[in-house]
Amino acid sequence: MIDYHYDIMIGQLRKKDFFIISEQLGLIMIGIGVVTLIPILVALIYNENNYISFLIPSGFSIILGFILREYFADNGGRMGLKHGMMIASIAWLWAALIGSLILMQATNINFLNAYFESMSAWTGSGLTIFANVEILPKSVLFLRSIEQWIGGLGVVIVVIGILIRPGTAAARLYKSEAREEKIKPSILGTVKTIWWIYIFYTVLGIVLYVIAGMPLFDAINNTFTNLSTGGMSIKNGNIGAYGSNIIYIITIMLMFIGGTSFVVHYNVLKGKAKSAINDIQFQASLIIIFIFSVLLMVNAKFVPIEAVFNVVSALSCTGSSIPSVSTMIAWPDYAKIILAACMVIGMAAGSTSGALKLIRIVTLVKGVYWEILRIIAPAGSVIPKKISGKPVSDVEIREAGSYVFIYFVFIFISWLVFVQYGYDALNSLYEICSAQGNVGLTMGITSSTMPQIPQAFLIFNMWIGRLEIIPILVLLRASIGVFKRF
Repeated sequence: MIDYHYDIMIGQLRKKDFFIISEQLGLIMIGIGVVTLIPILVALIYNENNYISFLIPSGFSIILGFILREYFADNGGRMGLKHGMMIASIAWLWAALIGSLILMQATNINFLNAYFESMSAWTGSGLTIFANVEILPKSVLFLRSIEQWIGGLGVVIVVIGILIRPGTAAARLYKSEAREEKIKPSILGTVKTIWWIYIFYTVLGIVLYVIAGMPLFDAINNTFTNLSTGGMSIKNGNIGAYGSNIIYIITIMLMFIGGTSFVVHYNVLKGKAKSAINDIQFQASLIIIFIFSVLLMVNAKFVPIEAVFNVVSALSCTGSSIPSVSTMIAWPDYAKIILAACMVIGMAAGSTSGALKLIRIVTLVKGVYWEILRIIAPAGSVIPKKISGKPVSDVEIREAGSYVFIYFVFIFISWLVFVQYGYDALNSLYEICSAQGNVGLTMGITSSTMPQIPQAFLIFNMWIGRLEIIPILVLLRASIGVFKRF
C-alpha cells in the first residue's frame, strides 16, 4: 500500500527548498536530454537528415541540467518527500516539453499537439494526434517508443538507477513516483534489479516478435511500447496491422508482464513461482481477465482472442488494439463499459501499469467486508485484517478510499468539459478514463483538430494519472503559496 504521509509545510517553500529541488531536477534534465538524443542513431541508420531536431532540444536540456547542478550543488539541505514529489511532477512536465520541441521541428506540428503527443508517450498513455503514423520518420517513431519504454519505469526511477548516488535522495525520489515496493534492502539496489528484469523481458519480447516474423525495427518498437504498457504503435492499424494470432499472443504476454509487479517477477525469476500464485494482485488480474473476457464473448459477441486481447490491453493500461478505431466506435455500449471499467481498475502496483491499481481495489473491497464483520460480530471482537498475509491498517483503507474518490473527481471534471463541447457522453468518458489511466484506447475523439481546452484537459489527465495525483497536488499547493508571497 502506498503511503502518502508526507512532510509538507503548508504552502511554504523557502530558499533552501528551491535549491534542493533545482539540484536534483538538474540531474533529471541531463537524463532526459541523453534519452532524447538516442533516436539520432536511428536517423543515421535510415539516412534521415533531421539530427538538428533532436540535438537542439536535447542539448538544451543537458546544458541547463548541468548549470542547475553546478549552481545549486552542495546546498546542505536534507531532501524530504515534498521535494521528491515536486521534482517528479516538474520532471514529467519537462520531459514532455523537450519531446514536444523535437516533434515540432521534426514533424511541423503546433506546440499543443506536440506537447500532447509527447506527454502521451512519456506517460505511457498511447493516445496520438497523428492520423497517419506510418509517414513519420523512423527516428520520430523510435523517439515515441523509447519515451514509452523509459516512462514505463518512470523518468525519475531511470535517473536513480543510472546517475544518482544511494541515500536519502534516492529513497525520496523513488517514493515520489508512487512506488513502495523494495526488492533489495536499498532503493538503489531495488531500482537496478528492476532495470535488469525490465531489460531481460525487453530482449525476450524482441526475440519472440522476430521469430514470429516481425521486422526487427517493428519488433524493437512494439516490445518497447507493449512491455511498458504504453501501446503507442508505429502502425496505423496498431497490432492488428500484422494480422497474426501468434503476434497477438506475444503481445498479450508482454502486456500482462508489464502489468505484473516487479516483486512477483523477481521472485519467479529466482525460482519462487509459488509467490506469484499467492500474490493477491496476480490472482485478481487472472480472475478479472477471465470474467470480463467471457462477458465480452457472450454478451458482445467478441471472438475469444480479441476478447482476451482487449481486456488485457485495457486492464494493463497498454492500449494496444486489434480492431480499427471505426470498429471500436461501433462496439455496443456494453463492451465500452466493460473496457472502461478495466481502464479505471488497472493492474498491479509496482508495475508499469496505470489507473487505480488492483491493491487499492482489493483493499477497499476487503475494507467493506471487514466493516460488515465488525457490525455483526459480538461486541469486543477483534477482526483480523490481512491481505496476502500482511496486516492492513485502518489508515491504509482510508487512504485507498481517499485516492479512489479524488481519482473519480478528476474524471468527472474532465467528463463535464467534454460533454459541454458536444462529445458523446459514453465515448468521452471512455476517452477520459483512457487518458487518466494512461491506457491509449480511443473512441476517435483524440485528434490534431480537437478543441484546445479538451485537449489540455487530456494532457492534465495523463500527467496526474501517471504520478497518481498526490505529487501534482503538492506542487500546485506549494506554487499557490509562492504566488501569494508576490
